[in-house]
Amino acid sequence: METFLEILQEVLKGMMREVCAYFFRKNVLEDRKTTLRRHKEGTENLPIF
Repeated sequence: METFLEILQEVLKGMMREVCAYFFRKNVLEDRKTTLRRHKEGTENLPIF
């Protein structure tokens, strides 16, 4: 029973790590991409995806 709880704890740790990394990428890194894109000049005619 104790081994099962240790395995469950490690699985939950990994899931929380992945969720935190996902939100970090989404919130921090995506914001930096859009701010860099906004400051460029001469890209008014190009579509932004």
